[in-house]
Amino acid sequence: MDHGENNITVVDENGNEQLCEVLFTFDSEEFGKSYVLYYPIGAEEDEDEEIEIHASAFTPTEDNQDGELMPIETDEEWDMIEEMLETFLAEQEEE
Repeated sequence: MDHGENNITVVDENGNEQLCEVLFTFDSEEFGKSYVLYYPIGAEEDEDEEIEIHASAFTPTEDNQDGELMPIETDEEWDMIEEMLETFLAEQEEE
């Protein structure tokens, strides 16, 4: 994972690169991991005006320039990520 200010380049299992915008990142003491939520730049909204958001665990490097994305491994992690996303979106609506 390479990233600039708010963008990361995600490489899929086929080696294809996709430029994505970072929605937000957070650390979980419970799971001892860092997480990033992101979506492809230029993604089209569906009929409900929603964009598919992706989530991954990540290991930042010391210089915070690159990192490695890892899959979310447990239902408990997904539940925590969904709660964080709901809180984030609710705060965005208030602004």
